[in-house]
Amino acid sequence: MAAGPSRKLPAWADYGLLPLLNLVVAFLIASLVVLALGENPLEASGYLVRGAFGNAELFSWTLFYATNFVFTGLAVAIAFHAGLFNIGAEGQAYIGGLGLTLVCLYLGDLPFLVVLPLATLAAAAFGAAWGFIPGWLQARRGSHIVITTIMFNFIAASIMTYLLVYVLIRPGSSSPESATFPPNAWLPQLWEIAGALGLDLPRSPLNLAFFWALICALLVWLFLTRTRAGFELRVVGRNDQAAVYAGISPARWQMIAMALSGALASFIALNEVMGSHHRLLLNFTGGYGFVGIAVALMGRNHPVGILLAALLFGALYQGGSELAFDMPAITKDMVVVVQGLVILFAGALEHFFRPTLERMFRPRRAAPA
Repeated sequence: MAAGPSRKLPAWADYGLLPLLNLVVAFLIASLVVLALGENPLEASGYLVRGAFGNAELFSWTLFYATNFVFTGLAVAIAFHAGLFNIGAEGQAYIGGLGLTLVCLYLGDLPFLVVLPLATLAAAAFGAAWGFIPGWLQARRGSHIVITTIMFNFIAASIMTYLLVYVLIRPGSSSPESATFPPNAWLPQLWEIAGALGLDLPRSPLNLAFFWALICALLVWLFLTRTRAGFELRVVGRNDQAAVYAGISPARWQMIAMALSGALASFIALNEVMGSHHRLLLNFTGGYGFVGIAVALMGRNHPVGILLAALLFGALYQGGSELAFDMPAITKDMVVVVQGLVILFAGALEHFFRPTLERMFRPRRAAPA
C-alpha cells in the first residue's frame, strides 16, 4: 500500500479515478447482495442517499459521523506516510477519551474556555502516549507495528472496562458509564450556537469538533507538504535507507509519527464524549478507528481525499440507518457489508485495477518509419 502517488499514473487518475473505480465495483457487488435479499438496489440506493442528504437534519447527522472518520483517517494516514500501518487508532481514541474525561470530571467547573483547551490537550497527550509505545517497540525493539497496535487495542479496551466498572462509574448506577460532565465541559452543538445568533438549525449532535477536524486536516497537509519535519517523515516512509544516508533517523520519526497518529485519533473523544454524550461510555469509539483505515486508503492518504472519504463513510452510517428503517429486509449489517467491500477493493485489492490503468496511460512509442 503506497503512501504516495504512482509514478506511472497521472495524479488525477491515481487520486480520483482509481478510488472511484474501486468504489463503483464495491457498490455493484453490494447491489447483487441487495438483489439476493429480494430488494431493488436502485430503490435501496435512493433511500440511502435521501437518508444521508435528504434534509438539513439528516445531513448534519452525516457530518457528525464524518467528523469521527476525519480524525481516524488522518491518524492512519500520517502513520502511513512514515511507512507504518497503524491499526491501533481504536485503542488510542479510547485512551484519549480517558484523558479528556479526567479533565472534564475534575476540572469541569472551570470556565469553558479553560476546560476546552485542557481537555483537548489531555486527550491528545493520552492518545499520543498510547501510540508512542508501539512506535517505540517498532523502532527500538523491532516489534511489528501491526501486531503491537492490535494488542494495544485489546489492552485499552480492558483498561477502560475496568475503570468504568470499578473506578469511574457513576455512584449508584449499574451502567458502566461515568458521571455526567458539568455543563461547562459540554462542547457546544451547532444548533445551540446558531440559536444564540438568531438562526434556526435542526437539532443534531453536530458540534464544534467538526471545525476542529477541518483544522486538523489543514494542519496535517501543511505539516506534510510545507515543513522540513514533514519532508523527513515522508522520506522515512518512502525509503528508510535513503533517510539514513541523508542523516535522518528513521527510528525517531517512526516514534513521532505514531505519537501524532495517536493524538489525532484521540480527538474522537471531543466529538463523541464532550460533544454528544457528555460522559464517558463503554465502547464510545464504535469501531471508528478501524473504519479510519478504509478512509485513509480511499483518500489516498491525502487530507483532501480523507475529507471526501470521511463524508462518504458518514453518509453510509447515517443513510444506512435510514435504509434499515425504510427497508427492514436490509439491516444495518448490510451497511457493514458495503464498508467491508469498500475496504476490500480500496485496500486488499488496491492494485487489482492499477496495472490496467497504467497500461492505458502508458505513453505510446512512435511507430518506426
